[in-house]
Amino acid sequence: MAENKYLTVTDLNYYITQKFKNDPYLHKVFLQGELSNFRYRRNSHQYFSLKDEKSKINVVMFRSYFDKVKFKPEEGMKVYVTGYVSVYGPQGSYQFYAENMEPAGLGALYEQLKQLQAKLAKEGLFNQDHKRRLPRFPDRIAVVTSASGAVIHDIMVTANRRFPHAEIDLYPAQVQGDTAADSLVRAMHQIAEQGDKYDVMIIGRGGGSLEDLWPFNEEEVVRQIYAMPMPVISSVGHETDTTLCDLVADARAATPTAAAEYATPNLVDELAGIQQLRSRLFSSMQAIIREKRDRLNRVKNSVIMREPTRLYDQQIETVDRLKDSLHNSMQNMVDHSKQSYLLLKQRLFSASPDKQMQQMQQQERFLAKRLAGNMQHYLKDKRNSFSKTVQQLDDYSPLKTLERGFVYTTDANGKTVSSVKQVKKQESLNLHFKDGQVEATVTKIEEENNAN
Repeated sequence: MAENKYLTVTDLNYYITQKFKNDPYLHKVFLQGELSNFRYRRNSHQYFSLKDEKSKINVVMFRSYFDKVKFKPEEGMKVYVTGYVSVYGPQGSYQFYAENMEPAGLGALYEQLKQLQAKLAKEGLFNQDHKRRLPRFPDRIAVVTSASGAVIHDIMVTANRRFPHAEIDLYPAQVQGDTAADSLVRAMHQIAEQGDKYDVMIIGRGGGSLEDLWPFNEEEVVRQIYAMPMPVISSVGHETDTTLCDLVADARAATPTAAAEYATPNLVDELAGIQQLRSRLFSSMQAIIREKRDRLNRVKNSVIMREPTRLYDQQIETVDRLKDSLHNSMQNMVDHSKQSYLLLKQRLFSASPDKQMQQMQQQERFLAKRLAGNMQHYLKDKRNSFSKTVQQLDDYSPLKTLERGFVYTTDANGKTVSSVKQVKKQESLNLHFKDGQVEATVTKIEEENNAN
């Protein structure tokens, strides 16, 4: 039972590892220090130490992160490292796992470079749409670089070997230091003032650190390259050292020799190409001549050339056929016109005004007779209808009722009285007989409940 209180080493290391993983302050750590025990391992993970005046910590940087480092780490170099802290269980030791590394003192420069690159990219200075094609056969090449460096020597040697016809003019400028940017811009201004004298411009220097190459990251230098009237080849640093001049230029070369090769054609290759084109042209011309000669021979040996009359025999037959067709067409047109004439003549006779007048007179007499009969019939119907109406009025006349001894009564206002409820005692009423009126005074009123 006493053995249960003892942990295994693995359990203890696992517990400590979980403590490190659960600590939020150890998930993202920013360290600065000096590289120690650094031995570069090609295509592998890197194991080294990071130390300061008082302490040291073991560091592991996996290959996937180390391949993204843009400088060459060296023993004793001060660096900025970003990563996290964890425990290596098999040895029970904690160590730092690096994910990013930058040289100390260059962090501000890198940040400044990143911000300027984003600004110029937003303005479109690096767009591929603005890139110009390099001339194939340049007459004059302007070079902006140091007069004392090996860059101009490599460019001139390469250009003279490949294309001696090209004239190379050096515009010397400082390529390193605080005043290098202004010197580069002045040199490019001098070239731009020459108008279209130069077909292409090369700007560059040898490799170096970020501080050495910084003039080629200055905004005024980048904008001046963008504004140059001729295509620009940038040859700044090496393949891993990309500057803003490389991004804005129309073409980028890794070395001055490569820049000269981009700017000039290889005369030997061009002459060989011309010779090849000449041979192809000569072969094509011979093929065309053979084809034309064969066609001429076929024409000369054709039946038409041996018997030219066959050229118009068929045409004469065609003319005769067209002549007969024309005659038949004209005859058909005449016959059709005659038939149309006779038809129109018959229609005109049928539409003669005299005949129409006779028809209209007959129709007028018939309509007048019909109108008179209809009028008599209409008047007879109206007389009968009138007599019936008069008889109905006579039957409904109140005078008929009065002749049978009935009277109707009105009040003083002339309103007909039809009920005892409409009169009062001592009221004067007018009694209407068939032959006159009588004024009477009401002396008594009797109302019958069952009266209709």
